[in-house]
Amino acid sequence: MGGAEYRRFLLFGKHHLFAVAAILSMAVSGTAAYAADVFTLTSTTFQDGKIMPKKVANDRAGNPNCVGENVSPQFSWTNVPAGTKSFVLLMSDPEGRAPSGVSHWVAYGIPASVTGFAEGETSKPSDKYVGGKSTMGVGNYSGPCTPPNTTPHHYTFILIATDFEPAELPPGLTRDEVIAKFGPPPAHLKGVTGMVGLFVNPWHE
Repeated sequence: MGGAEYRRFLLFGKHHLFAVAAILSMAVSGTAAYAADVFTLTSTTFQDGKIMPKKVANDRAGNPNCVGENVSPQFSWTNVPAGTKSFVLLMSDPEGRAPSGVSHWVAYGIPASVTGFAEGETSKPSDKYVGGKSTMGVGNYSGPCTPPNTTPHHYTFILIATDFEPAELPPGLTRDEVIAKFGPPPAHLKGVTGMVGLFVNPWHE
């Protein structure tokens, strides 16, 4: 894992998620154009740095800002770093609930044999990942509930390749608790990649 990747992870761990969003939207996708073997996260549901479809927003009853169907995006990843035993996948909204943002999804224990998730697959518990605990208190995907009449929020998806065994971490960990498990560098970290999806309310492309 290169120094730039590790710096991204440290920024994420310190809650500087807006900075991570900017780095990932420019650096990660740009680097992939020059090297075919770069650890890369992609989605057929949305393009990196673009507005996500309305269906990915949350459908939580009683919250008028939740305007979607809570359909989790499709994800695939390629060129997994050597030594990877499992993955961590984190979703956060850096503009939500200052100063640390909103943790929308915490998933880990994803076996190295898994190369992605189908659309809607992580809207519910699955044996392909261990559910942590989001700000909303759930372990499965929890989509945007973006406040109305604001600039688009940058929903940041970070995929971390680790040498944790798939069953090593207990269920129910928060984002901060998962990050704390990595310890000092380079502890357990094999590589980092990610994407940024935008959402705005009222929704429009």
